[in-house]
Amino acid sequence: MLKLYHGSNIKVETPELIESLRGLDFGKGFYTTSNYEQAVRFTENVVRRKRAGERIISVYEVDEVALFYECSVIKFEQADEKWLDFVVKNRTLSYHGIAYDVVVGPVANDTVFNVIDLYIDGVLDREETIKRLKVRELFDQWTFCTEQAISFLKFIKAEKL
Repeated sequence: MLKLYHGSNIKVETPELIESLRGLDFGKGFYTTSNYEQAVRFTENVVRRKRAGERIISVYEVDEVALFYECSVIKFEQADEKWLDFVVKNRTLSYHGIAYDVVVGPVANDTVFNVIDLYIDGVLDREETIKRLKVRELFDQWTFCTEQAISFLKFIKAEKL
């Protein structure tokens, strides 16, 4: 069983698909990570952005084998050109490709977000963008994009920080 974390300003015992007002790395979905420290940073960002709630990490387990067998999954092993294209299209709300149940890959944290913005704005070319991404330590994110995928998440506990 794989342990995943969701950093937020509330306990999320029952994950839901909620429309976002902004383009996210992997599109609409419920975002988690296997890296606890990354989830802690997410709690800080959410509380600051929403100006409400407390820093809370919800912990889940998922049967990775069953998930990959029963759901359509795309997994990006690194921040490469395919990952960059996917993230840029989702962030600019122009992705019209395959609708996956689960998307797994590097998370574009605040520093990486700035690099991607420079690419979107035409300041950096593709080669320079990939070069800058490769020197960053990128943690993973697991995005559950459908109700079927979310059903594989088993809530374990919530931790108040």
